[in-house]
Amino acid sequence: MDPLLYIAGLVVLFLLWVKVKGLDYVIIHQRWIFVCLFLLPLSVIFDVYYYLRAWIIFKMCSAPKQHDQRVRDIQRQVREWKKEGGKTYMCTGRPGWLTVSLRVGKYKKTHKNIMINMMDILEVDTKRQILRVEPLANMGQVTALLNSIGWTLPVLPELDDLTVGGLIMGTGIESSSHIYGLFQHICVAYELVLADGSLVRCTAKENSDLFYAVPWSCGTLGFLVAAEVRIIPARTWVKLTYEPVHGLETICQRFAQESANKENQFVEGLQYSLDEAVIMTGVMTDEAEPDKINRIGLYFKPWFFKHVENFLTENRSAVEYIPLRHYYHRHTRSIFWELQDIIPFGNNPVFRYLFGWMVPPKISLLKLTQGETIRRLYEQHHVVQDMLVPMKHIQSAMSRFHNDIHVYPLWLCPFVLPSQPGMVHPKGDEDELYVDIGAYGEPSVKHFQARASTRQLEKFVREVHGFQMLYADVYMDRQEFWDMFDGSLYHKLREELDCKAAFPEVYDKICKSARH
Repeated sequence: MDPLLYIAGLVVLFLLWVKVKGLDYVIIHQRWIFVCLFLLPLSVIFDVYYYLRAWIIFKMCSAPKQHDQRVRDIQRQVREWKKEGGKTYMCTGRPGWLTVSLRVGKYKKTHKNIMINMMDILEVDTKRQILRVEPLANMGQVTALLNSIGWTLPVLPELDDLTVGGLIMGTGIESSSHIYGLFQHICVAYELVLADGSLVRCTAKENSDLFYAVPWSCGTLGFLVAAEVRIIPARTWVKLTYEPVHGLETICQRFAQESANKENQFVEGLQYSLDEAVIMTGVMTDEAEPDKINRIGLYFKPWFFKHVENFLTENRSAVEYIPLRHYYHRHTRSIFWELQDIIPFGNNPVFRYLFGWMVPPKISLLKLTQGETIRRLYEQHHVVQDMLVPMKHIQSAMSRFHNDIHVYPLWLCPFVLPSQPGMVHPKGDEDELYVDIGAYGEPSVKHFQARASTRQLEKFVREVHGFQMLYADVYMDRQEFWDMFDGSLYHKLREELDCKAAFPEVYDKICKSARH
């Protein structure tokens, strides 16, 4: 009983300390305590529940029958909204804190919430090489199933909690995107419930305008109820080559060269300063050299970005063989490098061995418990942005990021942008190679101001015909927004499908200056 009494005493002392200091103080100044004691265990429970639920439903083959009933229920809710006069806009009933986006939208409180409980994998058709899936199925769930039967997605965005619906209605990218494009470009069909309650299926040949208008529309054309996504055969390992590179011009040239090489199945860069980076290239394989195997996804392993930094520190190239699923989720445990600001000692070997199996905390739970004070502090002193710029402008883009926000590491991910209709496409009539520059962390520049500094970046991105990912804070006004994005097809569909009374315009839904 002595150990139990000791633990109980510690718990009592902790609760008394919280009472004296106040919960807000503890959450703001000692957030790691709250995260380690409460959010990590709760995150494990969430993960176990959803994994077991998905596995049981798929094995029982009950998802397709339940899916049809769920679609009819959504149609019923939309028709009831219309029958009642459609006095407010509609949106999904999923709580805002459950999304991976750090943006906090208040529209859920004022709009008609349509409940959409659709998180299952409906079918894996290996003959057609198609995965049919509901919108709330997430990447962790998809990879767990597909990899176990020898298949994978051509583009599998990094974080476990990213959902299929979010990646379609927003966007998604991975280090294979220089071959396959963004997540929307591996989708072959969408099924949506429209503003009148009808169910429609769209492909590149059937209802093609809607098919190309849906990506980046953020749920403002209809409710996504299913998607068909391409799959490809998986291999056991990723043979990953690490190459430290010095000098900004050399980094940009080398990165562009490797991104244009289609023999590389994966290309990624981590930039640790203006003139220091590690460029990684990979290919899938079924054979591995035993002495070069690195199972980086094991809970006690160093965080991936810290592991990569060692090659820069030691100034040496190397080759490793990484299990495929470990590679896909290489940044998940540390939420890229964001977790170091929440749990400063999280990469310490002692913490990893004792508690690493519970990492990371669910982003949704972090949002739910952050409070208004932390949210404001993060907004003013923290950057989470992904800017997509043409590869030919990568050097000037890196300099702009360095001067305006000075956040490192930067994530560099190349992608090909097809010349297709929709909100996002190259300026010309040909496919073009772009790069996603991801900045996540606390800016080091003294003059940083969230609104002004982000607007400077947005202006640069517009000038080079680039795009800003819409999960993050967007400070553009309406004219600037539609200068960046091509709204011609989107607005045409909004008119034809009677969306104007049913859904807010995408700008009004996501931009800071319009959000309500």
